[in-house]
Amino acid sequence: MLLEIDVAAGPNSPMDLNRIFDLLAEPRTIRRVFTSDPMGQDIWCEVTGWGEDGPCPALAAPSEDSGDGVVLLVYGGDEGIRLRPADSPGDWDLANSGQWGEPCLMLYKDTPVEE
Repeated sequence: MLLEIDVAAGPNSPMDLNRIFDLLAEPRTIRRVFTSDPMGQDIWCEVTGWGEDGPCPALAAPSEDSGDGVVLLVYGGDEGIRLRPADSPGDWDLANSGQWGEPCLMLYKDTPVEE
């Protein structure tokens, strides 16, 4: 299944991304992922998709990546995904400096996630 991700840089994500991914399985909704924070420390993060109206589901699926073989693709709304450390209190908020946005994540295929 082909999936196009088209995210323009904006308030959530500092980067543009327009790319076609070849998904190898049906995407599943996730709420947490083990990944690096902005300082490079690997931690459990809550994740949500981000769109024009704020939070929306975050999804994960294995995908073929021409340069890296199979990766775990984590993606969300038309403005990307938003992450925060798993122990962070409060709501999702673009003004919260403890949260950050990405267009999507391409992670090691066996990266732990929680639904």
